[in-house]
Amino acid sequence: MKLVAVSKKFSADRLREAYLAGIRDFGESYVQEFADKKPLLSDLEGSRFHLIGHLQSNKTRLACDLFDVIETLDSPKTLRKIDNTLRERGRKMDVLVEVKLSDEVTKTGADPDDLPELLESAQSCTQIALVGLMTIPPWSKDAEQSRPYFQRLAELARRYHLKELSMGMSGDLEVAVEEGASIVRVGTALFGARPSPLPGIAPKPS
Repeated sequence: MKLVAVSKKFSADRLREAYLAGIRDFGESYVQEFADKKPLLSDLEGSRFHLIGHLQSNKTRLACDLFDVIETLDSPKTLRKIDNTLRERGRKMDVLVEVKLSDEVTKTGADPDDLPELLESAQSCTQIALVGLMTIPPWSKDAEQSRPYFQRLAELARRYHLKELSMGMSGDLEVAVEEGASIVRVGTALFGARPSPLPGIAPKPS
């Protein structure tokens, strides 16, 4: 199982501390925020950076330059754009499909019924390896409330023969592991509460 340290909103110095403690995989949600941090982390040999936030179409090229893994693929159009950009860069990349399993309007991701089309599109890609699925269940204080969502994602992964399951965060990672998670995304349990934005300054969009 792989631990991805969710480092969004934390400084490059905090990432460096985690690296020195043995962490090698980091998750960032905002493309532009990470673009500002990555030049300060270029010496962290062996580190891998995962995009775990929604990927806006106009940030695709930058994301392909910054990240080693994209966990939030959600459409054939974005898939083709990533593949074309990577071909220009002479790079290859693992990607996961984010699947929306709840009816929350704030959540992003592909509908489970759209997975066959995405997988078929991926077969024609030369630079992308579509290796698994990711999901974010509705937040709850009760970790057991996440279990049906994790079970559903695991069922979809088995159906489509995908090996990676990115699911589970600080509050429900034990349940996620029980249901077969191969990647857990942990922020608060590692870094503590995220810094509050300064008054009057909105968070940067992804």
